[in-house]
Amino acid sequence: MTHTRSSKNDDLAYTCSKIIPTAAYIHIPFCRRRCYYCDFPISVVGKGKSTLTMVEDYLAALIKEIQLTHPLQQPLTTVFFGGGTPSLLDPKQLARIIQAIALQFGIASNAEISMEIDPGTFDRDRLLGYLAAGVNRFSLGVQTFDEELLKICGRSHTRSDVMQAVEIIQQLGIKNFSLDLISGLPQQTLQHCQTSLQKAIAIAPQHLSCYDLVLEPVTAFGKQYQPGETPLPNDDDTAMMYRLTQQTLTAAGYEHYEISNYAQSSYQCRHNRVYWENKPYYGFGMGAASYVAGQRFSRPRTRKEYYAWLEAGAVIDVPETSPTDYLLETLMLGLRLASGVHLEQFSPQVQQAILSAIKPYLQQGWVKIIVKDNQSGKRKLRLSDPEGFLFSNPILATLFEKFA
Repeated sequence: MTHTRSSKNDDLAYTCSKIIPTAAYIHIPFCRRRCYYCDFPISVVGKGKSTLTMVEDYLAALIKEIQLTHPLQQPLTTVFFGGGTPSLLDPKQLARIIQAIALQFGIASNAEISMEIDPGTFDRDRLLGYLAAGVNRFSLGVQTFDEELLKICGRSHTRSDVMQAVEIIQQLGIKNFSLDLISGLPQQTLQHCQTSLQKAIAIAPQHLSCYDLVLEPVTAFGKQYQPGETPLPNDDDTAMMYRLTQQTLTAAGYEHYEISNYAQSSYQCRHNRVYWENKPYYGFGMGAASYVAGQRFSRPRTRKEYYAWLEAGAVIDVPETSPTDYLLETLMLGLRLASGVHLEQFSPQVQQAILSAIKPYLQQGWVKIIVKDNQSGKRKLRLSDPEGFLFSNPILATLFEKFA
């Protein structure tokens, strides 16, 4: 294949397409029920024989996909089990997947192996089994500590389940775990948000992910509510929740390293940084996305279509990301990080266009130019915290319009 490169940004996209992935995402689609805000590809399961068969069939397909994927001879440094609810798998099932990944790609000795777990889906022995299988980082899906709000958003666990899950994690001395929280829920107030943050701080996880509710049209919430209308908090209230979260968690010693993520020193999520730094990664399972050899690809979202795709050879036939798309992806993802984006990776013409587009936001203080090296003049572009992060959408829209 012949590649024509006309600028530094073409070279960047071409070089990125040749980087060997060292990260893998594995999608486990099973849940006890669908939360009212969820549009992820999932399958609701029970406890009968049909569920056991469904899970085993899926694991067989998942492992088949892993085995069909050409290894690029570099061990993985991060593996992430997401869902769905991966903690509905028993430890032996999880170990089978990890073994298949290790045999196909290799897993580095210091790899971060993360797993999403839900309160009420595991006990001490189950968690010990996950640790024995190789998991060394857990993400606990709390969402809120308020009992009524848990019911409103359709969670299958209670506040008691949350506290029991935390107690198990702490008893086992697990030193790398994260809590997920959501703001902007129906009937949620600033006081609800403050209470959840204080309870989270008292638990002292090494990492916190604090997401704003997104109304997707196909979800129960998306069909029931309109953005900004009661009983949803209005835009001013959700902005205040964001500012409160930033102020409360940074005051408690957490670094706000990404728009929605906070970490104690040395506990940033290494796997998720792969996405934000626009680096390649493998994806496996129903609905999973991957970015390999410059190709972004999402697998079919239903089990039936996913199995048919596998039977047809798991062919990924999509064009490589164009230099313009690569530029916009790098800006969109990189500006989510507090560390920002290196301007010098782009051509002088593109740098000039970026600076021209963001000039109004520089004057408002939403965007900052940080000079990293006074002698070389190397600069980083970053959003201010919290206002730049809060208004990231209009900033990105301006950049996209500039390069469209």
